[in-house]
Amino acid sequence: MSTVSITKDNWWTLVLGGVVTILFGIAVVFWPGLTLLVLLYLFSTYVLILGIIYVLAGLNAVGRSDTWFLPIILGAFQLGVGVYLLQHTAVKFSTFIVLIGFTLIATGVFEAVSAYYTARLSTKAQAISYLSGLAGLVAGIVILFAKQAHGVSFVWILGLYAIVVGTIHLAELSGGETK
Repeated sequence: MSTVSITKDNWWTLVLGGVVTILFGIAVVFWPGLTLLVLLYLFSTYVLILGIIYVLAGLNAVGRSDTWFLPIILGAFQLGVGVYLLQHTAVKFSTFIVLIGFTLIATGVFEAVSAYYTARLSTKAQAISYLSGLAGLVAGIVILFAKQAHGVSFVWILGLYAIVVGTIHLAELSGGETK
């Protein structure tokens, strides 16, 4: 999740987002014989759930945060990607990779921008959110531009990213105290 969502009222967004992300990563990495169609359904479900969580976190932060609109924008983007993929299950592999890469990059940028503008958080919480953002940026760029990211290694990059970032989101709970 993002630093905008770390409040006493909606700590559940971090927990739910982190758990969903870790479960997605485990399914992707450890599912033997994972097909492209199954991966498409898993990723679509994953971004739909995160999109809903981000939108709810943003709506919950209205009036309490200057950056309340950021999770709503990211959530809407993720919901759009998820709906598009579910409606176009015969999408080309290259298009699927581009959508995943841009989704990870957008999430990474959101995490970094949100951490920068959420001055009420501790330095530890900001650092954790920056780390999550960096992980999203790196994974998205690798998936988009590295030739070896296609095929099995693409699945490993995506799955390991999800496991690491899900763990980081859960770690934000311990580092999410305000200044």
